[in-house]
Amino acid sequence: MSITFHEIDTIEAVVEPFDWAFPRAHAAEIEAYWDRMAAGKPGFFNGTVLIQHRGAVEGRVFRAGYSTTEYKHFLGFLRLGHESPGVRNGFGMAALRAADGAFLLGQMGPHTANAGMIYFAAGTPDLGDIKDGTVDLAGSVVREMCEETGLTEADVRIGQGWTCLLLDKRAAFMRPVTIPLAAEDARTLMLERMKSLHEDELSDIVIIRPGFDPDDKRMPEFMARYMAREFARG
Repeated sequence: MSITFHEIDTIEAVVEPFDWAFPRAHAAEIEAYWDRMAAGKPGFFNGTVLIQHRGAVEGRVFRAGYSTTEYKHFLGFLRLGHESPGVRNGFGMAALRAADGAFLLGQMGPHTANAGMIYFAAGTPDLGDIKDGTVDLAGSVVREMCEETGLTEADVRIGQGWTCLLLDKRAAFMRPVTIPLAAEDARTLMLERMKSLHEDELSDIVIIRPGFDPDDKRMPEFMARYMAREFARG
């Protein structure tokens, strides 16, 4: 997998019109895949999300254009193996790290599209992330972290800048977030808070320390590469 790392200061992302041909070209295949994925999952919702149709690093800035699409079209693009040059899932992630240096990842619940996988708190941008015609990825990171883990902004320290990982179909923007607790204590806190959340998107909190298995099938390769890089940097 081709992954490039870029340290950036800001993300300038605007919402603009874009005629995406992909959903029309693969309509029947997308519908069939969606029906299989949604079967038996009443909470599987085909909402509106934002797809990144252009994006590039310019110095210490990432400039991008986003447009709306249906979630089933977005999922088909990621899963069905067809290309759409220039289009990516461009999302922010809360790279949550405990006071002892361990990372804290959420394990996706059985009713989600990525059941059993482990990630930093994150979400594909949607209409709620649009502010004055721009995509607020910094706000999206905080919102997703709070909604998924029960943590509040007061519980953590949100760092400055981003590490941008560019893949063929993804642009992952890692925001450094720290919590002043040892990993086990932070996990206990989050699991307790998660009991009272309106949505149970996560089923567990997983602690990742140096020496972890980078081939763990629950973890996307880009996540493993990011954490290995951060552990090596100290």
